[in-house]
Amino acid sequence: MRGSRLFLELLKQEGVTVLFGNPGTTELPLMDALAAEDGIRYVMALQEANALAMADGYARAAGRLGVVNLHVAPGFGNAFGMLFDAHKAGAPLLVTAGQQAQGFSLTEPNLYAELPPLAQPFVKWAVEVRRTEDLPRVIHRAAKVALAPPTGPVFVSLPTDVMLGEAEVALGRPSRVAPAVRGDAAAIAAAARLLAEAGRPLIVAGDAISQSRAQAELVALAELIGAPVHLEGETVRNDFPTRHPLFAGHLARAARVVRGVLERHDVVFSAGADLFTLSLPPDVEPVPDGVTLIHLDTDPWQLAKNYPTPAAILGDPKATLPELTAAIAAAMGDAGRRAARARREEAEQRLGERRAALHARADALVSRRPLAPLAVIRAIAGVVPPEAVVVDEVISAGEGLREFLACDGPDGYHGVRGGGIGWGLPGAVGVALAHPDRPVVALVGDGATMYSPQALWTAARENLWIVFVILVNRNYNILQQRLRGMRGSAEQTQNFVGMALDRPAIDYAGLARSLGVEAYDVADLDTLRERLGAGIAARRPVLLAVEMAQDDGR
Repeated sequence: MRGSRLFLELLKQEGVTVLFGNPGTTELPLMDALAAEDGIRYVMALQEANALAMADGYARAAGRLGVVNLHVAPGFGNAFGMLFDAHKAGAPLLVTAGQQAQGFSLTEPNLYAELPPLAQPFVKWAVEVRRTEDLPRVIHRAAKVALAPPTGPVFVSLPTDVMLGEAEVALGRPSRVAPAVRGDAAAIAAAARLLAEAGRPLIVAGDAISQSRAQAELVALAELIGAPVHLEGETVRNDFPTRHPLFAGHLARAARVVRGVLERHDVVFSAGADLFTLSLPPDVEPVPDGVTLIHLDTDPWQLAKNYPTPAAILGDPKATLPELTAAIAAAMGDAGRRAARARREEAEQRLGERRAALHARADALVSRRPLAPLAVIRAIAGVVPPEAVVVDEVISAGEGLREFLACDGPDGYHGVRGGGIGWGLPGAVGVALAHPDRPVVALVGDGATMYSPQALWTAARENLWIVFVILVNRNYNILQQRLRGMRGSAEQTQNFVGMALDRPAIDYAGLARSLGVEAYDVADLDTLRERLGAGIAARRPVLLAVEMAQDDGR
């Protein structure tokens, strides 16, 4: 069998039905094989960063191996920022790239560079296939590694001589590492004692919860000990039902904010969170003295990475949380249960008041022009149905999104992780391909939109059920916010160099139409609700460009 045909057969063995890419000369053997292939759908992107982000969104949403094919060194370089995000999100990706023929590479031909060393910092394994005969072992190993906990990208370089070569080989078969690893019994017992005795416990939930489908198990533990639940600073999934009365919101990636939250508690249980990813160097320690940390994760690197813990539990949350909850219940006693019930009632009342205050602020802003971000977010959330999937790359204007949305299941929300912007549009394409029978609503800032607008063309080409909502404030607003905080020359002169997107103004609706997507400009909340509802009902790509205020609307 020719190598390119063998590669596709191996992908099908691994359950792959979608292949993302943008082809070049070194991918021609693969494209020729795809011409006779009806079991794998090739989804064409117009730039490699788009292709990788699409595969990332697909892998996360489908919970299966995502595959992307890139074009030698320049194409891989284009995709590198999105590979960083996929690495941080733990997306199970097989990233491949065409490579010049091995006998040709010694001459350092056009487009050539050694590819595995480029990939190594952000993948679990990187390799170049040397012989056609090695393809079965390499592809099956790569899929196994990508899907083994903690999941993450792997990289395989595919020289053209390997893809054009012929070999008579056994295909082998896929293997999987069973993920439901239960935590150490002694560590669970130690954690249970600390949580049973805690006077003011807090839970910080991370993406290991949604990856292991452990929402219900975490809810049971939170209700037992009466603890509010925050989402970690870089969570990109719904790791706790956001409409649950113990949901306490998203922790900002700022040390003083984190410290202010933790100061009210004596024991903090990190359930699959990384504790604590910050955006800027801190001027205070985020974890106050006297706060005890307990940590459960599937990745040993995250356990006690920055902060010590008397109970570091390496285990799958879905397999481990029931044992931990049972151990806490056994250790609490009647007095402990009464205290936990009182804590729960107090927390639910306080958090209910917080949510009501958020709605009251949104109410006060509904008549503001230009539109206030908080009012826009609530209007959108009021239209999005519970079965929808929301893709979020709203960097500075997304306050209240988690609290307002009805789609709070583990598959109802996907966000960008890692900080490399431009993920939202192509990520939504991948999510829509993973969930073809559910509407996808992608909320993306205007700055992030311009990193990857080519994704709109792919959405139109594939006729995907996506409503893109572009929040237009004509600024890199998050940078302006942080520059103001420095109290320097920019804040004093109001001269924010390199952060305005208004001269010339970008016509986002016109751009979308040029790429084949139906699009509308929106300037008021009633029109936003009407257009969003109609877009969801249309079951095809639609874009809404929503003009908003440049500040936070307070």
